[in-house]
Amino acid sequence: MRKNLNVIAAYSIMMGLIILVGVFQSWNIALSIFNLCLISAVMTMGANIQWGYAGLINFGIMGYTALGGLAAVLISVDPVQDAWKAGGFDILTSLLIIVVMIMAIRFVLKKYEKSKIRTYSIAAIIIAGIVIIRITAEPGIEAIEAVEPAKTGFLGGLGLPIVFSWIVGALFAGGLAFVVGKVALGLRADYLAIATLLISEIVIAIIKHEDWLTRGVKNVIGLKRPAPYEVDLQTTDWFINLVEKFNSGKLALISDFADRQAALNQLVIEGSSIFVKLCYSGLFLVVVIILLILTQKALYSPWGRMMRAIRDNEEAANAMGKNVVKQHLLIFILGSAIVGIAGAMLVTQDGLFTPGSYRPMRYTFLIWVMVIVGGSGNNFGAILGGFAVWFLWIEAAPIALFLINFFTTGMAETNALKVHLIESVPYFRFLMMGIGLLLIMRYRPKGILPEKIEIK
Repeated sequence: MRKNLNVIAAYSIMMGLIILVGVFQSWNIALSIFNLCLISAVMTMGANIQWGYAGLINFGIMGYTALGGLAAVLISVDPVQDAWKAGGFDILTSLLIIVVMIMAIRFVLKKYEKSKIRTYSIAAIIIAGIVIIRITAEPGIEAIEAVEPAKTGFLGGLGLPIVFSWIVGALFAGGLAFVVGKVALGLRADYLAIATLLISEIVIAIIKHEDWLTRGVKNVIGLKRPAPYEVDLQTTDWFINLVEKFNSGKLALISDFADRQAALNQLVIEGSSIFVKLCYSGLFLVVVIILLILTQKALYSPWGRMMRAIRDNEEAANAMGKNVVKQHLLIFILGSAIVGIAGAMLVTQDGLFTPGSYRPMRYTFLIWVMVIVGGSGNNFGAILGGFAVWFLWIEAAPIALFLINFFTTGMAETNALKVHLIESVPYFRFLMMGIGLLLIMRYRPKGILPEKIEIK
């Protein structure tokens, strides 16, 4: 208990700050921050597995997050029957051609030793396959995108509960990580970072422009959700009675029946939003706890000790007979799969898929800041970093506005300096993030909760 005192203290402070937001702003805002902190925590665990366990730099987190979001669309949206009739056969034919290409390449790789013949054969298969796929798929894609483009214009999905997409998102991200890992993991660390960033940009470009698959920048809205809808709760007797009972003291102070009913209606509206967010909080918290247990067991297992040995001295581990390349590929896949889960969770909460919103600042570099601030190599630190950085990212503007008003109390409302500072409030988050990161790097260079090596 004593050795975990710093962890308990750090998380207590973090939860206290979120509670203060609920008290002084609103519980809706506090729960929104809490839910996004949980999703960010899942992303940081994925990045921490790659960097903290194995020392792999992955700047492609954005791409794996987007694949998780894509999984939410392909799993939960109902299939568009007219689109399937218009061009579904062409798309399936193209997928079959891709499978044949992969099998042909595998055959060539196994049949021939490394030589110019093998290289030219693989290049010929890829070029011929691309040409055939383009000829086959293009008419189908045009037909699909022409089916009510304002409403659909894509194939849709499987119409399954969206929670299944969390698993599929992990599979999508893990599959891409396998391909990327096979190609890029042999690169030097700085080249690996550049390669993963560029590959993630390619993924985003494909998702944004392939309307037949994702509707592109037209977005997909109204996705199925695992929580009840607010409008349904507002007309449900048990929920209305629950809100009335919970606020009985407040309602008893209102003597007029009409006013009391109006107040109850307002409380029901506010309560429905809070209830839905609490449902998401429960789901996301379960995911975070499960992943934390698994990653902690992995960290202190013989496998985890081996990964840290590879991270600290790759040459020595290789000399001891450890397959460094294989282990790097495995951990790259595992970390990316966890990020894919977070991407699906994010779209599940938002209820919409917007490919244009995936930007490196939010979905790559901010996640890296979370891992660095929290403490790489420590799962509790990575999660805390997700909470702390996201909380500061959201609350930077309200904090800045409060401080500006406090320090300019004696100035007139029309004062040029005061007006300029208030208009600049949205940019204070970058200033506060920079100052916070500098302070952490100066006084806690290993993070708030640095890595602790324990022998178990």
